This record gives sequence, structure tokens and C-alpha cells, in this order.
Amino acid sequence: MNVKVCKDVLSKTSGLMFKKNSPCLLFVFRKKGPAIHSFFCKPFIAIWFNDNEIVHVRLIEGWKFSIKPKKEFNKLLEIPASDENFEKLKKVIL
Repeated sequence: MNVKVCKDVLSKTSGLMFKKNSPCLLFVFRKKGPAIHSFFCKPFIAIWFNDNEIVHVRLIEGWKFSIKPKKEFNKLLEIPASDENFEKLKKVIL
């Protein structure tokens, strides 16, 4: 799985928006992670972590406003629909 770490503000705010093909994106936050949205995004799988523990996994459809898990997190992995692992993971979480 090809993963790009989003470190700067621009890469964190744009995420998967407007991208047809993108590697998986890993967001690392210094404090508690923020809510995300899926405007201008194709479906993707979101995996939230608190340090190295998975706290939530969810299939995210486009055009959702405020998305976050109930538990605190400091890392988020977004796996876009264009990733070769998307369909396999989608079957597991649904």
C-alpha cells in the first residue's frame, strides 16, 4: 500500500478533494484530531488511530459535512476508492 504522509496545512486541508487517483493519505495531528468532511471526494475508507490503536473504521461516502469517531484520535488514514485494497477492505467493514 502506497501511503503519503500529510504534514503541512495545505495537504491536510485538501486531503482527497478533487483527486481521481491518490495514494492513501496519513494525517498525523499534534493534539486531538479534527472532524473531517468529504466534499468533492470519491468514497474512501477512514481509519482513525489513537497512537497505534485503531479507534474506528468507516466507509465514507461523498458530500458528508462533519465526520469523526466518538473516541479521541491523533492519526487518520484515508484509503481512496482508487486504491487496489479498497474493495477488499470495504467488504470487511460492511
